[in-house]
Amino acid sequence: MEVYEIIKGLETCSSKSPLPNLTKLSLSEKIVRRSIDGKIVRSIDGKIVRYIGQLSQLQYLVVSFNHLSGSLPDSIGQLSQLQGLDVSSNHLSGSLSEQHFWKLRTIPDSIGHLTSLEVIDFSRNNLTGSIPSTMNNCSGLVVLDLGNNNLSGIIPKSLGQLQSLESLHLNHNELLGELPSSFQNLTGLEVLDLSYNKLLGEVPAWIGTTFVNLVILNLRSNMFSGRLPSQLSNLSSLHVLDLAQNNLMGKIPITLVELKAMAQEQLNIYRLNVNASSSLYEERLVVIAKAQSLEYTRTLSLVVGIDLSDNNLSGEFPQEITKLFGLVFLNLSRNHITGQIPESISMLRQLSSLDLSSNKLSGTIPSSMASLSFLSYLNLSNNSFSGKIPFTGQMTTFTELAFVGNPDLCGAPLATKCQDEDPNKRQSVVSDKNDGGYVDQWFYLSIGLGFAMGILVPFFVLATRKSWCEAYFDFVDEIVRWLLKGRATHAKNHPRRR
Repeated sequence: MEVYEIIKGLETCSSKSPLPNLTKLSLSEKIVRRSIDGKIVRSIDGKIVRYIGQLSQLQYLVVSFNHLSGSLPDSIGQLSQLQGLDVSSNHLSGSLSEQHFWKLRTIPDSIGHLTSLEVIDFSRNNLTGSIPSTMNNCSGLVVLDLGNNNLSGIIPKSLGQLQSLESLHLNHNELLGELPSSFQNLTGLEVLDLSYNKLLGEVPAWIGTTFVNLVILNLRSNMFSGRLPSQLSNLSSLHVLDLAQNNLMGKIPITLVELKAMAQEQLNIYRLNVNASSSLYEERLVVIAKAQSLEYTRTLSLVVGIDLSDNNLSGEFPQEITKLFGLVFLNLSRNHITGQIPESISMLRQLSSLDLSSNKLSGTIPSSMASLSFLSYLNLSNNSFSGKIPFTGQMTTFTELAFVGNPDLCGAPLATKCQDEDPNKRQSVVSDKNDGGYVDQWFYLSIGLGFAMGILVPFFVLATRKSWCEAYFDFVDEIVRWLLKGRATHAKNHPRRR
């Protein structure tokens, strides 16, 4: 069924225009489960017709999760009372133009303005072109979601004038350039998702000093460079920090320990967009964790994580990060981080996913990790760890894939066996070796002494007693003559044959 058919079917008889008093039109596939004209409507297809602009009193328009196609009609700009607009998850195409918001150019004294608009959600369509600069006239805008489209160009500076904005999603587009400095005016921002674009430059230090209420910062998969600003530690409400897949360098700031919301081990359920109608927009975020993409909506408040993977970060593993007791996800993989994993890693008792793979970490794997009872994903592969894997407790739930690429690691679950590392047995072996050494030394000493005594004692006796010496040598001569005589007799009786 098309939108036009629905509106015509509900047209009143007392007016030439359809539904003159209609204030809310919600045709989301998630909501529409009732019969219209005897038909069960579960999904709407077709186009959004220009006719929609005649609903002069319309305040909320929700047609998300349908099969609508075509482009947005310019007549949407005539809906002067519109407060919420959600056309997400359809098959819309075309570009956003200034005509969609043409009435915003007028002075607010006119009844034809959209300054009361709170939510714009055009996400998950095929919209192209650039973001229209006239959006800045939506001064009451709380949520702007243009994510998952094909929008290009730079982010207009005029968006910095939306001072009521709390949630901004421009993710998964083709946006270029640096973050506009005008964003410093968005002091009420709670969610900033600019991931999967082509933004460049350094991560601005003013993010940490301006967005004091920021809960989610997602700049993943862009071309940001330079060092991580230490001012990020001022984001005391931050629950999610995702700067993965950029060109960041240098050490991880030790000041991250000052992220107060992450340091709270007790669950701190936060609310987003408290000023926007919850029926119009549901905050969502895709988190890359446990080697998969996880989309969170209603349980988003449970997500606490840091992802700095796939950059050029260096320096030693930041031990201070183990004081962020509320961390659920931690990913520092594919960097150049050195040093060892501290024993204090066990203090992250809420940790569910830990990925430190493809770094230059060394030393032994802390035995304290066996106590991380919530840990369901672990990847320590492709490092320089050594010694025996502490295969006890929670560590027994992981396969060899979590440890491969560490040539000096041994023990279960790897096939490489360890030498006996029992200190009592090792002491026994050392003792046996020492005792054996003493036995060998006394054995050879006794042989030497016996040989010397057997030669020297007769010599000294014969040297001191001349009569004994003569008798001894006479006895030896007699023995020699007897042997020679016996040999001659044997030769006579047994002549040699020729």
